[in-house]
Amino acid sequence: MNTKKSLIAALVIFLGLGMSSFKGDDRNFQIAKNLDLFNAIFKELDMFYVDTVDVEKMIQEGVQGMLSLTDPYTEYYPEEEVSSLKEMITGKYGGIGAAIRYYEAKDRIAVVEPTEGMPAAEAGVKAGDIILSVGGKEMVRGDMKPQEFSGKVSEALRGEPGTSFVLRVLRPLKNDSTVLEFKLTRKNIRTNPVPYYGLVRDSVGYIALTGFTDNCSKDFKKAFIELKQQGARSLIIDLRDNGGGSVGEAVDIINYFVPKGQEIVSMKGKLKQAQGSYKTQNEPIDTQIPLAVLVNGASASASEIVSGSLQDLDRAVIIGSRTYGKGLVQTTRNLPYNGTLKVTTSKYYIPSGRCIQAIDYAKKNADGSVARTPDSLTNVFHTIAGREVRDGGGIRPDIEIKEDKFPNIIFYLMNEDIIFDYATQYCWDHPTLASVDAFQLTDADYEDFKKLVKSRNFKYDRQSEKLLKTLKEMAEFEGYMEGASEEFKALEKKLNHNLDRDLDHFAKPIKEYISQEIITRYFYQRGAVMERLKDDKDLEKAVEVLGNSAEYTRILSVPAATSAAK
Repeated sequence: MNTKKSLIAALVIFLGLGMSSFKGDDRNFQIAKNLDLFNAIFKELDMFYVDTVDVEKMIQEGVQGMLSLTDPYTEYYPEEEVSSLKEMITGKYGGIGAAIRYYEAKDRIAVVEPTEGMPAAEAGVKAGDIILSVGGKEMVRGDMKPQEFSGKVSEALRGEPGTSFVLRVLRPLKNDSTVLEFKLTRKNIRTNPVPYYGLVRDSVGYIALTGFTDNCSKDFKKAFIELKQQGARSLIIDLRDNGGGSVGEAVDIINYFVPKGQEIVSMKGKLKQAQGSYKTQNEPIDTQIPLAVLVNGASASASEIVSGSLQDLDRAVIIGSRTYGKGLVQTTRNLPYNGTLKVTTSKYYIPSGRCIQAIDYAKKNADGSVARTPDSLTNVFHTIAGREVRDGGGIRPDIEIKEDKFPNIIFYLMNEDIIFDYATQYCWDHPTLASVDAFQLTDADYEDFKKLVKSRNFKYDRQSEKLLKTLKEMAEFEGYMEGASEEFKALEKKLNHNLDRDLDHFAKPIKEYISQEIITRYFYQRGAVMERLKDDKDLEKAVEVLGNSAEYTRILSVPAATSAAK
């Protein structure tokens, strides 16, 4: 009996050890099992499916399905797309320097913005030109989707610096169109991360930074030093719509305003190589100059490192609307056949110790959607001075200014190229403009625009009408329609589509978008920034705060009651 018990005990121990060992290898087993299944299923389909399968497309779809379970920043770049990844990181590519997009009216690709000082602009290519051929090859869409067509033309325009080709375009003119040819020589194109800087008031400097590409900190430094030489005694850094980029470049820019040796960013990931930190490495340029940083909902990643760190260090007043909330860091991994995987490897934490990531992609809903972290679940951290700041949900400005809503009608006016076409017409009648400051879209100009809109039989979705229709259907379904029919009729009358009314009601924002498009034709991105600053609530608030040293100091200090409580 004792022997039998001993054998059973030994067997239990053995099985326990075996199960424990199996559990330790379970993850590796699951990985191997599922890779084998994927491989087997594909082979069976390839061999037995009734039609021939598109090998590359099927595998690509499988890869994209796998990546969809991670986050939007983890992406696979096959060999033919690696150049676009490098361009995104460096801001450089070999080409002619012109933004293009599909132009539905001609079923062709149109030039929408040549880059100042680059081959296309220097040769005389203009926004509105319709691309007919590149290097003798006709650029026609065929059965390609518009996005694929744009990619094909973009690929044809790019190439090794020093190579030349003939670009043939159709240029729309006032009463006719003409075909033009330009001999262009490709060169290294670098997107200018500082399209404009200057004094917006007598002693208030302003720098617009559109991206954190390679060496952008040097461009920023040059602009900052020039502004100081011109008499700037305070500075506004505009990071609105800046989607981020290099962490190192962000730290270098912060370093111009804070002492050497300050830790700015720490990164925490699953693997040791995904962990680390960034400290300021150099002596600063100016640790005393008053700073204001402008941000909005499209300020992300490296923009949030700059604005958040300057906030945590009580070094700048942050003005605008809450930022995007991207607290994740990506690195690139080389793959077989010259592909690249951009993968999220860590989260970053700014000086107060907070991570500003707004969405936890590990907690997806059943339908695959994700939601921002609610404010009630965020945590309090403190700046160097002791001011309260919060994690999860982007950078909350010290002075919050509500963003203007984007009217639905503008989306459709832009999507149907009506604003684009009006700007082309405007340039026919105005071959030159004296300056950005002198330009103003007149009431007569806007009347001409309205005539163009009406001539196109323009229609657009009105969300209010859609929602009303849905509400009416639900009321009928639930039996409430009989008692509410008169109210519905009255509401339908008020919400009746009226183009004249909408063009007048939304005249101000529509004029602003038209003005941006027109000014860009003459003065490129530099002019576009200057035009935007003409009526800018965020800028005006920044100028006001920087001009009031007592208010500036108050904002960056702990309230007296809070300080006493500590």
